[in-house]
Amino acid sequence: MVKFAHIADVHLGGWKQQPMQDLNLQSFKQALDICISENLDFVLIVGDLFDSAYPPIEILKENIIAGSHDYSVSGKTFLDVLEKAGFCKNVLNAEERENEILLSPVIYDGQIAIYGYPGKKSGLEVPELKKIRLNDAPGMFKIFMLHTTIDKAKGTLPIDSVEIGLLPKADYYALGHLHIDFQYKNFVYPGPIFPNNFQELEDLEHGSFYIVDTKVKNSLKRVRLKIKDVVSLNFEVKNALMATDQIIAELGKQNIEDKVVLLRLRGELESSKHTDIKFQKIEEFAKQKKAYFSLRNTRDLKTKELALEVEINDDENIEDQTIKIYSEENPSDFNKLIPELINSLAIEKREGETTDSFTNRIIDESKRIFKFK
Repeated sequence: MVKFAHIADVHLGGWKQQPMQDLNLQSFKQALDICISENLDFVLIVGDLFDSAYPPIEILKENIIAGSHDYSVSGKTFLDVLEKAGFCKNVLNAEERENEILLSPVIYDGQIAIYGYPGKKSGLEVPELKKIRLNDAPGMFKIFMLHTTIDKAKGTLPIDSVEIGLLPKADYYALGHLHIDFQYKNFVYPGPIFPNNFQELEDLEHGSFYIVDTKVKNSLKRVRLKIKDVVSLNFEVKNALMATDQIIAELGKQNIEDKVVLLRLRGELESSKHTDIKFQKIEEFAKQKKAYFSLRNTRDLKTKELALEVEINDDENIEDQTIKIYSEENPSDFNKLIPELINSLAIEKREGETTDSFTNRIIDESKRIFKFK
């Protein structure tokens, strides 16, 4: 029998910030180094090796099935280039029939049958999986690679899933797509090779994958990929003017050297706005403390809704009355510009005018109002 690695959801190129892209690649390289040191027979990568169908690539050698991010409508992706170069093997070998899809295996060493079916955008593979049949490989250990959501793992997520009872029988189901560490009988999600967003960094901190030894009963070893420590800080903010000092003071108490710092801000701002928080100053402080990188999440930071009770005496002058009352309750030099800005929004597109020209005309008018050069 054999010993192999089960990797999924690498998402190379997924992070927009270069320092986080670097960590993602380092985590993947560490996984491959471990695979080499473990003297494995092969490596399964169950979809989403890249974050898009046509990315820059790092050359590797593995068995592979496409995921929803690798997938393209044309069926052609950069995975084809890797396969043609001999660096990997796409295990998809499907024959569509009238009422079923017959999958034939890739055979390894005359004893392992590897089947696979790709993930598609928006879960389009789910109804197709209900028609899957496996071309039998008698006496062999059967591995079924699937980049999809199974019913036992989706929890309360409002997404389509495939019932595991409808899938053909296999000895090991190598799953990808859900970024979770999950096992149900012989159905396994290994989690992403590196957290793919802010929330995943909070929840997982590090990536992971599994090593499976078919010679040993129930041999499933989870390997955690610790690249950088993660420091998560949560702040309840009511006054944005005071938040900058509050966050910097807390950062000063923490050991954040060479760590990824996560700042989650939540609350309702009572008399200030998001822009009153000096994020650049906070980031500079984190750099001075030698943090590897800092990320922030302000999704749950809300601005208190302004309640305007306006008594309308003249329907035709409702805008003027509203601006007057707002200006009296919220005095600011900016209020003088409000009427002109409202009028600028009423500019209409001229006959035959291009969209770019129309947009530039509105921008030029706004600059004039703000006295920009």
